[in-house]
Amino acid sequence: MPSSAAASCAADANVAADEELRLASRRLPDGLWQTDIAVPAIHCGGCIRRVETELGKLDLVRRVRVNLASRRASVLWQDAATPPPLLHALSAIGYEAHLHEESKDTTDPERRRLLRALAVAAFASSNIMLFSVGVWAGADAQTRDLFHALSGGVALPTLLYSGRIFFLSAWAALRHGRTNMDVPISIGIILAFALSFYETLTSGPHAYFDAAISLVLFLLIGRTLDHVMRDKARSAVLGLARIGARGALASGPDGVVLYRPVAEIAPGMTVHLAAGERVPVDGLVLSGRSQLDCALVTGETIPISAVPGTRLSAGTLNLTGPIDMRATAAAKDSFLAEMTRMMEAAEAGRGTYRRIADRASSLYAPLVHAGAALSFLGWILASGDPHHALTVAIAVLIVTCPCALGLAVPMVQVVAAKRLFEAGVMVRDGGALERLAEVDRAVFDKTGTLTEGTMRIDETMSGVGPALAIAAAIAVHSSHPYSRAIAALAMADAPALAAGQVREEPGNGLEAEIDGQVYRLGRASWALPRSAAGQQGTILARDGVAIARFRFEQPLRRGAVAAVSALREMGIAAEIVSGDAPEPVAEVADALALPACADVTPAGKTQRIAALRAAGYKVVMIGDGLNDAPALSAAHASIAPASAAEVGRNAADIVFLHDDLAAVPLALATARRAAVLIRQNFVLAIGYNLVAVPIAVFGYLTPLLAAIAMSSSSLIVVVNALRFDAPSYRGAKQRPAPRGRPAGVGIAR
Repeated sequence: MPSSAAASCAADANVAADEELRLASRRLPDGLWQTDIAVPAIHCGGCIRRVETELGKLDLVRRVRVNLASRRASVLWQDAATPPPLLHALSAIGYEAHLHEESKDTTDPERRRLLRALAVAAFASSNIMLFSVGVWAGADAQTRDLFHALSGGVALPTLLYSGRIFFLSAWAALRHGRTNMDVPISIGIILAFALSFYETLTSGPHAYFDAAISLVLFLLIGRTLDHVMRDKARSAVLGLARIGARGALASGPDGVVLYRPVAEIAPGMTVHLAAGERVPVDGLVLSGRSQLDCALVTGETIPISAVPGTRLSAGTLNLTGPIDMRATAAAKDSFLAEMTRMMEAAEAGRGTYRRIADRASSLYAPLVHAGAALSFLGWILASGDPHHALTVAIAVLIVTCPCALGLAVPMVQVVAAKRLFEAGVMVRDGGALERLAEVDRAVFDKTGTLTEGTMRIDETMSGVGPALAIAAAIAVHSSHPYSRAIAALAMADAPALAAGQVREEPGNGLEAEIDGQVYRLGRASWALPRSAAGQQGTILARDGVAIARFRFEQPLRRGAVAAVSALREMGIAAEIVSGDAPEPVAEVADALALPACADVTPAGKTQRIAALRAAGYKVVMIGDGLNDAPALSAAHASIAPASAAEVGRNAADIVFLHDDLAAVPLALATARRAAVLIRQNFVLAIGYNLVAVPIAVFGYLTPLLAAIAMSSSSLIVVVNALRFDAPSYRGAKQRPAPRGRPAGVGIAR
């Protein structure tokens, strides 16, 4: 019975753990879940590779991405009765992990730990240096031995306290049959101390306690500055976490109004916002009128009006009056949370450069150990002096640390993403910047991308008034600009329709069943299948018969003309591929002097992208609609506005938050600038090793100088990344079109 009871308890614990994992995860389309796991011990490229490899071996796991800056693993797994044992798999390879929880707490325990260790090492190093001065000044043998003993007495507790940062990491790796950057560093520190201890016991003339502790000091300086600079580069993400509301007054189905933490506000709850409060989750205004500061979402500083029916995004500031809203998403699925995930995804991107750096870092430990061993044997054979040979081997172990190479790419990507965020542009994937820098062709959607959708109704048609209320009720279930314009005109009079009553067909329109009648709102050829001859524009049809027709004025989006002109200056040809009717597409094409094709289906847009790629072009797709999602995914790189449909935002690599189309050339120019800095960092990191390693191998570097050189190389790479200045697209240098490619590819009609 006791064993049965224990088995039952274990089973219950497993069920509870599985349930906790699901609650901490996000449900994604196609039966996938995303789980974010905090892994504090991650600190180098080897750790990233190990964690991604082990988690990737698990059944159901489809993708793993590790973010070194936030020390977090993002895992996509297929839905099943039992989730994959993510935490157990990490524990088995020596990485203690836990489910990540969003927190407004800005304290940084890792920074405090590094600073305390650094302070102890600095104090000890300064005192040991004072003892060393006496030895260097020519102290007699007894005084020298006393100073060596005092230095050892100060060095030992310092190594145990400050050096444990490296020792614990190295031991965790070795205990699970792997290596990381801290293994050779720890070996170097321990060998330097052991050699000094031996010299002290035997009254030898040389002791390197000062070098051992100074080595720890300089390594900690480099690691602490690296940590601080990473946090500085990630300040945009940390700022987003502070912007969000902590909670709000909300009433559930029982009607009881309580102040609830933002994590407890569920879709369907009514949230009561006073003036001066931030919107906690995405929602829809039910009652009240106010002005909203939407600068976080749109980049615009001019307040906008909030009336019943207005869509609200988390993080928006309610300025002037109380409003009631209905929550439409949980906090973890809100627009603010999505932006935070975009920023973090940008840091974890895996482009070609990043993969090269990670691969080099993973090969580091065995190569360094081999190099140090060969240096030791070589000097033993050449000089017969084991003391000098061991000193050279220690210097080789230290100087070859590839920290600079590991930082070369991620630091630039993080800083570039931060600069773009400050300009209102979100990067969803760090690898997207690399792809965007290679782009030489641009394809634009029209409606909602190059234009704004402002509606004008044809008042000559009969029955427009009643039909408008029905059209508004249907249109509210779509984020297409035409739908939003129709919904805004008659929201107060529109009947309520459940989401399940409305179906959206990408590229065509919306269909709903009301009182046993089928209504279609959208493209005439789709809404009127039996009598569409000669019909154009947007039609509301009831059982295949038109009851209202809508016409739209389409002013160009702000900055469209300048953006297209800037792309030409950058050597990027552009064109329009739209699903709209030929007449409005031609008007926009003429205004921007671009080639265009109209009446293109979602499949047709994807085919056009494929044709351009087959012709040798690397295409960036800029679109916003549900019908643009396949083309956004098919393009070499993709950009969407924040107003795009959710599936469009998820498919795009880059999302811009404001209404100005200048974001497109700005993102392209920034990506090119980032590519230049990454190449510079590679040259610096590789150049350092080409110079420093031979110097260490030939015995010209002491362990202390090796530590200074290694830390300096990392700082140089980080500083080079931090000098990133996001260029204005107007100042972007023109790049000629690649040679050997056709001057143009015909637009398919």
